[in-house]
Amino acid sequence: MTSLNDAVSIARVACIDDDLKMLSRDQLLIEAKTLRSAIRKHRDATGHDLCWHHPQMWSLLPEALTSSMAGPEWPHFMQGCIRYRQSLDEQAPEAPRVSQELIEASHAASSPT
Repeated sequence: MTSLNDAVSIARVACIDDDLKMLSRDQLLIEAKTLRSAIRKHRDATGHDLCWHHPQMWSLLPEALTSSMAGPEWPHFMQGCIRYRQSLDEQAPEAPRVSQELIEASHAASSPT
């Protein structure tokens, strides 16, 4: 049985994506290629670039980014970082590991301008 919250979420998603109904086939193909490119860029990130906030990718969505995002307090944030790193060991144990220090210039190069 679908809860009221589930129904509201489903309706909200349907409304959010109504703009797709107005696009031509060619426009939809361009949209799909743009989104695939952003997903590949994120997927192919490596090293410390895996850990950044990604407003550039989120800006590809038609709705505005709200300021309601909440970040965890430092101890909980660091627990999440550790858990993420553990998940790499579990899900990609054969992936090479690097011993590279975080360099701010590396992040600046990948940030939106």
